[in-house]
Amino acid sequence: MSSKDRRTALRCAGLLAAATLALTACGDGSAQKSADGPGGKSADGYPVTVASCGKEAKVGAPPQRAVSLDQGSTEILLSLGLADRMAGTGTWTDPVLKNLEKQNAKVERLADRYPSLEKVLAKEPDFVSASFLYTVGKGGVADRTKFTELGVPVYVSPTDCAGKDNDGGGDGKRVKTLTMDTVYGEVRDLAKVFDVEERGEKLIARLKSRVTKATKDIKAADASGTSVLYWFANSDAPYMAGCCGAPGIITRELGVKNVFDDTREEWPQINWETVADRDPDVLVIGDLTRKSQSAESAAAKIKFLESNPATRNLTAVKKKRYVLLSGQAMNPTIRTVDGIEQVAAGLRKFGLAK
Repeated sequence: MSSKDRRTALRCAGLLAAATLALTACGDGSAQKSADGPGGKSADGYPVTVASCGKEAKVGAPPQRAVSLDQGSTEILLSLGLADRMAGTGTWTDPVLKNLEKQNAKVERLADRYPSLEKVLAKEPDFVSASFLYTVGKGGVADRTKFTELGVPVYVSPTDCAGKDNDGGGDGKRVKTLTMDTVYGEVRDLAKVFDVEERGEKLIARLKSRVTKATKDIKAADASGTSVLYWFANSDAPYMAGCCGAPGIITRELGVKNVFDDTREEWPQINWETVADRDPDVLVIGDLTRKSQSAESAAAKIKFLESNPATRNLTAVKKKRYVLLSGQAMNPTIRTVDGIEQVAAGLRKFGLAK
């Protein structure tokens, strides 16, 4: 499908507010099957195809009107210097990274949570990216087939599907242990799609350097005797990190122990009595700005911990060993590196590592 035909179809879809609009309803019937670049000419090195959570995303030219539907994906694109080629963003849990504020201000935020499909299509996107499969699935913005029917390629991060089973409900289960290599793979994929591969490698090099710097002394100090619990959200039925997602990366890089490393569920809901039995040395707490569940902010979580009979006598609570992380730092994305740095700093502060 040519760029002109795709944009005509998207414009019609937005006007009719119908996600399943047939392309022939507004097209002129001359859609080509080949992927064309600007002006109908093939771009050098294109089309480009990348894996997308069990499917493929094929782009015929470097995207010029991308829409990123999760904050993690958005921050990667902004870090690659692509703000001028983004038409919109959606689904935020935290303020944008400080160093990306100016770039982010150039891009329209379509919604703090999931934007409607019609609102996304109104931006006439030529590429859609997401960090999580459910964002482009049932209950999210729309099933990704709705976009592909309109000729819009959809890329979903490998961090949410490589070695992960999402069919059992909840936040899925890790069949294989996640590593930063998968995050770096997402950076490479997006850099390839946008034809900025050199920028991608430079970003990966910076991230790797930060991990090395944050972990070097921690490993030398041997923090293996320290136990850590990661609490993302909800005080009624709290979501705690299992062994093998983004918090698992932090745990392994720092050589500490996750008290719930015996479950491969991404974010199992665990009762406070079980938490008390495990009695972690350090609590890593999600400091979220959204307001969709109970105890989202770190302040609300700490207030709960220090007043609830089941938690106020925990070692970490009595000694106030709290490390506060953004929600994004607890998700598998470039911010996981922030999590490594901040937990490492906390261990040093608490005298649990040099």
